[in-house]
Amino acid sequence: MFTSSSIIDNLNHSEGLEYKKLCRTLKITRKSDKDKLDIALAALEKLEIINKNENNEYTCTKDSNHIVAKIRCSSKGYCFAVREKNNEDIYIKENLLNYAWNGDKVLVRIIKEGYRRRSPEGIVDCILERSNKILLSKVEIINDSVYAIPIDDRILSKIKLPKEDKKYTYKPDIKNIVKVKIDRFPIAQDEGLGHVLQELQLDSNEELDTDFVLSKSNLINLGNENLIESKKIEKRERIDLSDKNSYIFKSWKSNNSPLLPMIQVEQMKDKSTKLWLHTNNIAERVELSSKKSLEKFFEGFESFPLLNNWQNYLSETVRNSSEFKIGDKNEAISLCLQLNSNNEITEWSFHLTLVKCSFIVGSDHTEALLSRKSKTRITSLLLKPIKKYIEDLDKILEISNSFRQRHLLEFKLEIPAPLNKIESLDEFFIHNPTEYSKGYLEPLKKEDCQTYLSPILDEANLIWFKHSNQYGLKSAGYLPRGIDNINANEIIKYSEFVENDIELNEDGNISFSQLLKLCGDDNKKRILHKVLINEFKENEVSLISKNADNDYPYKLFFSPWTMPGYDFTNLMNQYSIFNLIINGKKTKKNNMNEINIAGSNSFNLVNWEIFNSSISKSLDTLFNHFVINKLNEYKHKVNQYKSNMISIKKVRKAEKLLGNIYSGYILSVQSYGFFVEISELNVEGLVHVSTLNNDWFEYRSRQNILIGRKSKKSYKAGDEIEVKIIKVDILKYQVDLELT
Repeated sequence: MFTSSSIIDNLNHSEGLEYKKLCRTLKITRKSDKDKLDIALAALEKLEIINKNENNEYTCTKDSNHIVAKIRCSSKGYCFAVREKNNEDIYIKENLLNYAWNGDKVLVRIIKEGYRRRSPEGIVDCILERSNKILLSKVEIINDSVYAIPIDDRILSKIKLPKEDKKYTYKPDIKNIVKVKIDRFPIAQDEGLGHVLQELQLDSNEELDTDFVLSKSNLINLGNENLIESKKIEKRERIDLSDKNSYIFKSWKSNNSPLLPMIQVEQMKDKSTKLWLHTNNIAERVELSSKKSLEKFFEGFESFPLLNNWQNYLSETVRNSSEFKIGDKNEAISLCLQLNSNNEITEWSFHLTLVKCSFIVGSDHTEALLSRKSKTRITSLLLKPIKKYIEDLDKILEISNSFRQRHLLEFKLEIPAPLNKIESLDEFFIHNPTEYSKGYLEPLKKEDCQTYLSPILDEANLIWFKHSNQYGLKSAGYLPRGIDNINANEIIKYSEFVENDIELNEDGNISFSQLLKLCGDDNKKRILHKVLINEFKENEVSLISKNADNDYPYKLFFSPWTMPGYDFTNLMNQYSIFNLIINGKKTKKNNMNEINIAGSNSFNLVNWEIFNSSISKSLDTLFNHFVINKLNEYKHKVNQYKSNMISIKKVRKAEKLLGNIYSGYILSVQSYGFFVEISELNVEGLVHVSTLNNDWFEYRSRQNILIGRKSKKSYKAGDEIEVKIIKVDILKYQVDLELT
C-alpha cells in the first residue's frame, strides 16, 4: 500500500512522473487504490508540496516551506516534531497535531520562530507515514459505544470498535490487553475505526510476553512470512582454501542465531601472518538489484533474539544454503589481511573463495585457552582433543587482542555489558560482534568467545570503508561517537561512586576512562557503568561516499559487511564487495594490463570509475537515503524491543517477590523520586517521593539530590539503602519500591 511518503520519495528521485507512470512505480492497479491516489495528489498539490508541470508530470515543489520530521510525544502531553541532522525540534500544540501520533512521519510548517531558549512552533500539514498500524489497547465502554484506549499514553486518540468487541472489555485481574487493527485513522471530525485482532491475557502468563513486547515496539512476528528466495550460485573462479583449517567462534546457543563468519590463520617463517576472514555468501544468493526485490526486506531488516530462538530477517532457505557447516565445502566472500610481526595490517585484498569449517570454538574453549598457565603443556581435558588447532587459536586470540588495543588508543571506549540473572534472556546478553548502535565496545571476555571475534570484524569493517571510500563508492556505516569528556557538573551528581582524589583538566573536565578507574567498589562501578551508558546516544546507520559533505575523520567509519546474516546493512555492503570483485572495471579502455582493484595496492593505479552505469544504478537502488532511513527506523524499533523484553522479564521476576526486602543502590534521582537497583536481583525500581513520609523533599538538580526540608535527610546517586517490592506494573514495565 502506498503512503504520502512513498509518493514524495518517488517524485524526489525523478525529474517528473506522469500519472500512469506514477501508478506503475507505486504498483497501483485497482480502481479503489487509484481513487485514493487521486485524493492524495490533490491534497499534496493544495498544500503546495507537489505540483504538475506543463507536461502533466508530477514533481516535488522546490523551496517548499514544509519540513520532514517525526512526531515525538511525552506521557505528559508535550509534542515535538524531531528533524534530521540535529536541527532544533519544533514544538507542536496538541490541537495542531491534526491527529498525528507519536512516531508518525509528517510534514511540518513553522508558524512561530523560536527565540532565546524557546523552540519554534509549528503545525502538522500532512501525515506522510503512520508508525502504528496495530495498537495495544484496553477496551472500554464510553456512552454505550465500544472504544480501544491505547496503553501508550503518548497516543492521544481513542479508536471506535464494533459492538461485538464489547466482550474484550478490560478486566484488571487478568490484564486482558488487545491488539487492535486500525481500519481508519481519525481525520477531521471523524473518529478512528478499528477491530480487535487478538486478546492477550497477561496476568501470570509469561508465554504472551514476546507477542506483547513485539506489538508494543511495532514489530511484526514474521514466522513463515519471510519468502525471500535463494538463487542458485553461478559457477565462478574461486580460490580453493578448503584444505586449510577455518574456525567459527560461537557463544550464541540457539540453533537459528545469526550466521557467523570463519577465521583462518597462516603463520609465516618471517613472523608475518596471513589472516583470512570468510563471510557467509549471501549477497550472491539474494536478488537485490531492483526495487521489487528490495521491498521484500521492508518488514524485517535485522535479526533479533526472541526468548527461545531468533527472528531472522532472512528465510530458512537462504540461511541453510549459506551456513558454514563442519566438513562441508562452502562458497564465501573473503578478506585476506597481511600482518607484520607486530600484527599490524600491511596489505589486504577481497576474494571469492571455497572454504571448509574445521572446528566451532565455544566460550569454554577460549576460557580454557586463556586460563592455562603454560602454552607448552596441554593438561585441560577440553583442549586435548583439539591439540592440532591450538597454535592457530592462540594466534587468532593474540591478533584479536592487538587489534583491540589499537582501536582503544584511536577512538573507542570499553564498558562491560550489564549482568544478567534471568536464564531466558541469555541470548540477549551474549556479545554481538557486529553491533555498532551502542557507541562503545564491550571488553574482551574469555567467558564469551564472540568478544574475541569482534576486534577482527571491526578491522574488516573499517577496511571496507577505506577501500570503498578510496574508489568513491557508497557504503552504509556507523560513526563511533563515544564520550571523550564528562563535564565536572556530571561528576558531582555521581560523587558517591568515585574516590575524592579527582584531577580535572584546565577545562574542568575528566576523561571517561579516568572516571571509571576512580571507582573502586565493584558494585558501584557496575552501577556507574549502567548510569553512564545512558549518556551514549543510539548510533544510526549513515550513507557515506567520498563526494559527500562529511566532517568525519577518515579512520572512524565502520562499514559492516562481515555478518550479512545478521542485518541488511551488512548485506548491502557485502553486495557492493561482490560487485567489485565480479563487475568492477579492472583496466582502462584499450589497456591490456589488468589491476587487482580488490586489493589495497591498487589505489594509486586506478583513475577511472569502477562500475559502469548499469551496476551503479543497481547499487543506487540500495544506497540511498530512503533505504537508510527505513533501516534506522527498524533498528530503533528492534533496540526498543530488546530493552523492553529485558524490562518485562525483570518485572516478572519482581512480581514473584512482592513484599520481600532487599539492599540496593540509588541509580539516579528525579523530582518525583529515585531509581534503585536491587543488586541481588539485578532489577531496578522506583521509590516515589510520595512514599517518603513525614517530610517535604526538595529536588536539587545540580547535585542530583533529594533533601528533606525539616529533617535534612538526603538521597543521592550511590547511596546504599534497603527497599521493599510493593507493586509491579507489567504494562509499563515498572517496579514500585518503598524504603524500609
